Order: sequence, then structure tokens, then C-alpha cells
Amino acid sequence: MHVVREWSRRLLRLVGRRREPVVVQTLRSAAAATIAYVIALRLSPEPAPLTAPLTALLVVQVTFYATLTNGIRRVNSVVAGVLVAIAFSLLVGLTWWSLALLIVASLAVGHLVRVDEYVAEVAISAMLVLGVTTVGFTAWARIVETLIGAVVGMACNLLLPPPVWVDEAGESIEGLARRVRQLMLRMGEEAAGRIPWERAAQRLHEARRLDHDIVRVDAALRQAEDSLRLNPRVKEGLLHRVVLRTGLDTLEICTVVLRVLARSFTDLAKARGPEPLFPPGVGATVEQLLSEIADAVVSFAVLVTTHLRENAESAEARLTAELTTAAATRDRLAELLQEEVREDWTNWQLMGAVLTEVNRVIDELDTEHRTRRLLEELDLVSREQRAKQPRMSRMRERLGVQEELWRNRTGVGERSR
Repeated sequence: MHVVREWSRRLLRLVGRRREPVVVQTLRSAAAATIAYVIALRLSPEPAPLTAPLTALLVVQVTFYATLTNGIRRVNSVVAGVLVAIAFSLLVGLTWWSLALLIVASLAVGHLVRVDEYVAEVAISAMLVLGVTTVGFTAWARIVETLIGAVVGMACNLLLPPPVWVDEAGESIEGLARRVRQLMLRMGEEAAGRIPWERAAQRLHEARRLDHDIVRVDAALRQAEDSLRLNPRVKEGLLHRVVLRTGLDTLEICTVVLRVLARSFTDLAKARGPEPLFPPGVGATVEQLLSEIADAVVSFAVLVTTHLRENAESAEARLTAELTTAAATRDRLAELLQEEVREDWTNWQLMGAVLTEVNRVIDELDTEHRTRRLLEELDLVSREQRAKQPRMSRMRERLGVQEELWRNRTGVGERSR
């Protein structure tokens, strides 16, 4: 009884974590494989049709788009391998040299039919079929089982819809922005006093490590983009993808500029030696400016993700106010640096570089710049889609025109307003 209660608690915890990618993938893969095996027992002539659950296991992915594309390539690879095996069995049979030729021919056919990562599956299917005496019987059974597994795997996404990973991608973007903020705050605090060049170099290494965070966020974003494709539950999926992608691109530019800024701080610390990195008044202004820009970076990330929650006006207003404050502090810093250079122009290049780099971050976070970028990306993606699918684009345009004419005739648009 105690064991039953323990397993019940574990099952409840598993259900409670049902939105986590590993849990979702485990449950859906197990369900698809089991259903495919049960169906194959009735339809396949094989006594143990394990190809069906194997195919379902390989086909089922986290997103519907990945499941559909993997299912098609998987079926193509298995059918191609079976056809190659039938041809070899009729011509030469199974020997050591025919096996080598079979593998070479199967891999070549896999590349010709463009099954991508399933090229090896063509050779595997061919070897499994060729190694059995009753080739025709086995080939037919393998094709049937493969089709069953692929159909069940794709059907599982309709019966057990995969989640949309937009929220997870948004959390990754916000997490990256907060790490950038923490590094900016530390650099600002150290810029207000004397900092050894070794510590400045350490901040430079931290800025470089942000590239690894960007790679992880990009992976989460690609998963979110796949979950939006061909998903009937999602409206305006293209807009969601472009908003998140352009947001990550902007944060990536900010991290690059931050790395350059850390490089400038390191060079300035080496040049000034035991003296403070900046004069007292200038150092305090640099600290204040980096603090304001750091807050704006987080607000920008919140704006990018809040747009998906249809509550972007307050986030955009907050970002605009923070950028206005940062711009005023930047202008004050420019005046202070100008006065400093007049008195001592030894490090004027590094001083000017610091001002240029913080100004670049402010420009990248600007809301007008973001709007222009969104429009450009949407226009680019639309042109690419029209070029790839001209017939579908013309059909959508016609449907859009017909819908607009119908609304004008029936007055639906006026009543909705």
C-alpha cells in the first residue's frame, strides 16, 4: 500500500510538471509507441511488429512542425531502404561484398531522396530486410509497420496537442537581459573608483561568456518558433516569431557592445595605472548611466515578451522613460568627458570609445528603432514566403479580398466597430 501511494505521488508530480519539455516528450512518445504497437499487431503479418513503435518513437517530437517533417522523412527513408533491399535480393542475394554495396547504395539513395538525418535509416532498413529469407513478405510488413508508426506519431499531436513554447523562450530572453544587467551594474560600480586592470579583464571574460547564454536562448527560441508553425491553436504566429527573434538580435548586439565596453575599461585601467578609472565626477556619472541602461535592457526584454501577452503599452512607456533618462545622463557624461579631455587628452580615444559604446546600446534599445526593425523583418519574411509559395500566397490574397468584399456587402465590419 505504501508503494502504491508513493507511485501515486510521483505520478501527480509528473503531471504537475506536464509543461516541461522532457515530461511532455516522454509521455507523448510512450503513448504513441504503445498505440502504434497495438494497431500493428492487428494489421502487420509479423508476430512482433516492433518497427511500428520504433517509427512512432522516432517520429514524435515536441512540436507539431517537427513531427510532421520528421514523419515524412522517416517514411521516405524506410521505403527507400526496403526498395533497395528488394532490388539487391533479386540480383545478388546476401554476401559480404553485396552487403558493402548495399550500404553504399542505400546511403547514396538516402542523399538523393533528401531524408536529412535519416540517411542512415535507409541503410538500416535495407540490411534488416535483406537479412531475412522471405524478402517480399518482410518488405511488405516493414512498410506497413512504418506507415502505422508514422501516422500514429503525427496523430498524437492532434489528440495530445504539444504546448507552445513561447513563454519558455520569453523567460530565457528575460534571463539573458537580467544577466546583462548584473554585469553592467558591476562594471558601473567599479568604474566609479580605482579598479586594477586584472579585475577589469575579469569583467571582459564575463562579457565573453554571455555568448554561451545567447546560444542557449537561441535554442529555446528555435523550439518556440517550431511550436508556432502549423499550430492551429496559435494566431499571428509569424508576428510572435519575428518579435522574439528581433528581440534576441537586439540583445545580442547589446552583449557585443558590452564586451567592447569591457575591453575599453580594461585598456583604460592599464593606461591609468594606480589612478582611478575616471575622475570622481565622471566616474559617478558613468556608474549612473550604466545603471540606467541596465534597467532599460531588462525593460526591453519585458517589452518583447509582454507584447505576446497583449499588455505592451505600459512596458513600452516604461522603456521610453528609462531611455530618455539615460540619454540625458549620456549628454551630461559627454560634457564631462569633453572637459576632461581639454585638461588631459592622453586617453581621449578610450574616453570617446566609452561614450560611443553606451550611445550604441541606447540607440539599439530605442522603441522607434525596434518598430522599424519589426516592419523590415515582417516585410522580408512575407516576401520570402511569397517567393517560396506563390500559389498559396495568391490564394490567400484572393481569400482576403473576397472576405473584405463580403464584409462590406453584409456590413459585418460596421457592426463590429
